[in-house]
Amino acid sequence: MRSLSVFPRLLRVASVLLAWRLDEIVETTHLFRPLKLVRPLFGKPRPDVRSMSRGARLRGALTELGPIFVKAGQVLSTRRDLVPADIADELALLQDQVPPFPGNEARAIVERELKQPVATLFARFDETALASASIAQVHAATLHDGREVVVKVLRPDIERRIARDVALLRSLGELAERWHPAADKIRPMEVVAEVEKMLENELDLQREGASASLLKRNFASGVDLYVPAVEWDYTTERVLTLERVYGVSCDDVEAIDAAGVDRKALAVKGVRVFYEQVFRDNFFHADAHPGNVWVDLTRTQEPRFIALDFGIMGSLPEADQYWLAQNFIALFERDYQRIAQLHVDAGWMPSTVRVDELTAAVRTVCEPYFTRPLSQISLAELVVKLFRTAQKFQLTLQPQLILLQKTLLNIEGVGRRLDPDIDIWAVAHPVLERILRERYSVRRTLRGVRKRLPEWLHAAPQFPELIRDALRQVARGERHELADPRVLAQQAELARRQRRALVASLLGIALLGGATALWLARPMFGPAWPAGLALAAGAFAFVYAARR
Repeated sequence: MRSLSVFPRLLRVASVLLAWRLDEIVETTHLFRPLKLVRPLFGKPRPDVRSMSRGARLRGALTELGPIFVKAGQVLSTRRDLVPADIADELALLQDQVPPFPGNEARAIVERELKQPVATLFARFDETALASASIAQVHAATLHDGREVVVKVLRPDIERRIARDVALLRSLGELAERWHPAADKIRPMEVVAEVEKMLENELDLQREGASASLLKRNFASGVDLYVPAVEWDYTTERVLTLERVYGVSCDDVEAIDAAGVDRKALAVKGVRVFYEQVFRDNFFHADAHPGNVWVDLTRTQEPRFIALDFGIMGSLPEADQYWLAQNFIALFERDYQRIAQLHVDAGWMPSTVRVDELTAAVRTVCEPYFTRPLSQISLAELVVKLFRTAQKFQLTLQPQLILLQKTLLNIEGVGRRLDPDIDIWAVAHPVLERILRERYSVRRTLRGVRKRLPEWLHAAPQFPELIRDALRQVARGERHELADPRVLAQQAELARRQRRALVASLLGIALLGGATALWLARPMFGPAWPAGLALAAGAFAFVYAARR
């Protein structure tokens, strides 16, 4: 039934694709093939698109089809592991700028959400939109205390329209997955799922406000990056009120030069801010195109960026963050064997992968780049090529890493626009090393241990029962699902290590307990050196157990 309900819109999609001379897409989609018989009814293709590249034609078609297709194109632009570079570059230019809806409707939404008249809420509310996009539009306003703000308002009935368009997009994805010859590489339903997740996040403006608030806290000094403050008393799921900021797009080089801002210093800061977001804070702006990254023209001596639009933010699992940081360091140091081994150790690739073959593949990708001056090497381009190469070795790539690829491409583009001669490597390497020293220092590790110690002590009484139950399962033959000899060997080795770690842990507990008792009893039984010796032995046992 769903296919029948979306059929008229599928015809519209097909007609737009034909008008933009995207015949190959029509011909490879099973449902559209009969259209070849009635193609004259759709009219002739646009004459002005004959000389355009395929990427530009696809971008034009998606723009004409509407906001949901623009979002899909934006997601595809991040999947450089799936789509050709020329198409990805064009899709990255997609902007979901659409005509605004009437200002009186925006006023009504604000009043309904905030449960007060606009005149009570604001000293001034401009019904003419400052900017308009597919999901929401922004209005300028002034609070009664004189502070200038911007009010972001979701479009009326946007949820229903997005649900309808997502259903259409899902139908197209199912058709492409069934009939497209490269469906296994494109994975259309995964793309649709990413679009749905992105839209779900963008439809909750309170979530966006929380993201802005966290990013502002991470860069509280405001020296390198300024984030507008959230006005929580004027914010709901459908209305977001932020401090109004002023600046110019980071790619407006003429305005930046006219203001006397040091572009070279600004470019260096852009790279530093990216690595701090990803590896220091593990929370990064994942939609950092020039429209969302401004430059503060009032700060000529100490230039800084201004961040906008926090609907798409990214973070990495802690383990992936560590492995990714180590990969970057190994890449900076051209340690190809370590890059290959890190991919296996991180679990991104099966343990059966031959590390020597993966090392050779990584070297093949990287070496041609290092024949150029470092200032001419695109780190983002190299990372994308490495991911593509790794996929041939069954790389499991997570969506968070895809967002990181996109952000890295955006930030490097901004840096080179501001300073074409910037040496990304020279800037990034020491910044990343400093962050890693701070993040994985002994002091920070001890703080983490102290924080988790109550949790471990609470769980400790359960360990004997868990070990007993596991041994019983093994004795009964209940754990026999892994029959691969290599896996069984690895499991046996792991079990031996776990037994050694358990013995060391129990020994450590006993020694630490005994040391405590001896120390408390030292006035009665003599010197304290036996307690110190037992304490040192207990600590050594714990360290041994932790290393296993």
